[in-house]
Amino acid sequence: MGVPLTQALRVGGYILKQHLKGNKRYPLVLMLEPLFRCNLACQGCGKIDYPNEILNQRISVADAVQAARECPAPIIAIAGGEPLLHREMPQIVEAYLKMGKFVILCTNALLLEKKIDQYKPHKNFCWDIHLDGDKEMHDRSVDQAGVYERAVDAIKLSKSKGFRTSINCTLFDGTDPDRVAAFLDTVADLDIEGVMTSPGYAYERAPDQEHFLNRQRTKELFRAIFRRGKESAKRGKKWKFTQSPLFLDFLAGNQTYACTPWGNPTRNVFGWQRPCYLLGEGYAKSFKELMETTDWDKYGVGNYEKCSDCMVHSGFEATAVMDSVKHPWKIAQVALGGIKTEGAMAKDIPLDKARKAEFVFSKHVETKMAEIHAAKAARGAPLPAAE
Repeated sequence: MGVPLTQALRVGGYILKQHLKGNKRYPLVLMLEPLFRCNLACQGCGKIDYPNEILNQRISVADAVQAARECPAPIIAIAGGEPLLHREMPQIVEAYLKMGKFVILCTNALLLEKKIDQYKPHKNFCWDIHLDGDKEMHDRSVDQAGVYERAVDAIKLSKSKGFRTSINCTLFDGTDPDRVAAFLDTVADLDIEGVMTSPGYAYERAPDQEHFLNRQRTKELFRAIFRRGKESAKRGKKWKFTQSPLFLDFLAGNQTYACTPWGNPTRNVFGWQRPCYLLGEGYAKSFKELMETTDWDKYGVGNYEKCSDCMVHSGFEATAVMDSVKHPWKIAQVALGGIKTEGAMAKDIPLDKARKAEFVFSKHVETKMAEIHAAKAARGAPLPAAE
């Protein structure tokens, strides 16, 4: 696995402490989205479809620090949008490291060469570079030619400067397992921390709605990939992942997990996002309000139509990590026997009683736009002309 021992022990101790306290819901990873603006327009992204006035919003250093004070998660993953567009990102990272947090900075790497000297290598800091497969796969995913080479060059640059470096790889329907296996063989030669992989979540506002995986196809795809991984291991190509083996086992259809949306709470320019990083169906003003007033039972596979096909890391990784701490023999079985890629799959959660989807995106945008206009009016700034 690609997770440092110190991080694994700290996170494990944190989970055990929460378990002994009897806490039913607690965060593992704080997902910080300091801005939605991006320098790419990926077809499967549901994070950048906002008016310019919202895309121009930024979370301040003070608010980013306050979010980490409110939320006790030991790990902070900074996403977006593209975080390197945020001018104060180095100060945010430095503040989090001083707080003793493990920081994962997710980036498409287009600005990494320009920005990297604003950061210092640290044992608790890791660049997480977006790379959705080989050159053709990745450039198609981000809808721009030449991005793959720049990302690979950025990985090599990061490694040369002494930074911990990993890859974030999202897979969609129609993905060829053989190509993914060949890509992971190539990644093995880069000597990175590991790969964080996940099926793409079906964002309702994403431009491409045709290539999101359903749960059955997700399981079949990852079983096919992991079968090829066993063959690669025989050839000396050992794949490393930065995720719990039980989460990978879940992707292959061998675990029945409900999601834990409170495990990866999200703070963005709207506030604390309900219920999770993937669904914006309301916003709280504080982490405490998010945890205490969100009707968690309304969401998740089997509870809500929008969640029916989700197997994404931000929903289920926390479930798998908590399970591995509570039941260490399960993770030992996977470590010793490998991920099962043949035979019957674990029984899935029934979907027949899931409530119908609600579509509230426009309401949240209208509310935020009204706040922005009110703030401008208070400062005496001119409002944009009506379209």
